[in-house]
Amino acid sequence: MALRSSPLLRLMLVAVALRESCFGASSHSMKYFYTSILDPSQGQQPHFVFVGYVDDQVFVHYDSHSRREQPRASWMEKLGKDNPQYWDRNTEILRGQEEMSRDHLETLRSRYNQSEGLHTLQWMVGCELRGDGSKGGFWQYGYEGRTFLTFDKELLTWVAPDPQAQITKRKWDAIPGYNPYWKSYLEEICIEWLEKQFSNGNETLQRTETPKVTVSSRAEVEDGMETHICRMDGFYPKEIDASWRRDGEVWLEETFHGSVAPNADGTYHYWLSIRIDPKERSRYRCHVEHDGLQEPLDLELKEPSNSKSNLGLIIGCIVAALVLACAIAGILVFFKRRQTNYNAAPTSDRGSSNSNQGSSRVI
Repeated sequence: MALRSSPLLRLMLVAVALRESCFGASSHSMKYFYTSILDPSQGQQPHFVFVGYVDDQVFVHYDSHSRREQPRASWMEKLGKDNPQYWDRNTEILRGQEEMSRDHLETLRSRYNQSEGLHTLQWMVGCELRGDGSKGGFWQYGYEGRTFLTFDKELLTWVAPDPQAQITKRKWDAIPGYNPYWKSYLEEICIEWLEKQFSNGNETLQRTETPKVTVSSRAEVEDGMETHICRMDGFYPKEIDASWRRDGEVWLEETFHGSVAPNADGTYHYWLSIRIDPKERSRYRCHVEHDGLQEPLDLELKEPSNSKSNLGLIIGCIVAALVLACAIAGILVFFKRRQTNYNAAPTSDRGSSNSNQGSSRVI
């Protein structure tokens, strides 16, 4: 029953399945992605990777090779100097989760009656502080590119999509205090650490980078229509308002758009296109609003070139951007180490590091 797809494809599939909705302009989030891949061609032990994000900016990293949690942002390097035990404590937690993931992979492979081969286990946990002051939290757990369990913190229960997952649901729902602790973690402890990390990285996370906006155009040989593509690149923060306007009003007919996606330097890119009658070209504008702009931009549409090479370049850039967005989005789905005493004061942004909790985390 093992899937034949590549690890990257599986990560992309789960990324799509678990993708959260966009936040408001003043919203902030902290989320952790864990992935364990068992690939016999690469050795007998699973490869484990952990990545932490604040507002989509990578700030911590751990993998099976380094076996140490390491900073990936300047403000985290300072935190490590001020509090060296922070890294030791979280490294201990992650090593425990790496070991736990190996046991879980074996259990799930047996439960799904799978042979040896390529298998993936993933989980994601995080919280968000929205612009209106409300709080959100999420914890999802996945296997083989499909959702395995999702935590419903309002009903204090785990949601299981298939019989194999229901076995784990019954175990975890039956642990006294277990689900209430994780509701508290998502709504209180995680939010507290989000505010701390955002404060530490304020200079980076509160910066603004002005979008570079360009419009490319082409004529359709078949029917004489025109396609115009408005691209925004290098902007930060993530939130951007871009639309096509006709005579000053938002125009949705014959329009398409991509998703706001990250660049390697922590900024973002986005695109939208429109197909119009060339006789009405002067009526349309690409309208862009962003915190990095002193005032909104309204770009006129250019007379298109009939060069096929330009057409190929435009399409190639869009495809490359989409592939990059999917690749970066991939790594995910969720779970954490807990403690026997659920009311103890938190010593880490990951929740409890008490190893005794491991026995109640059996899948």
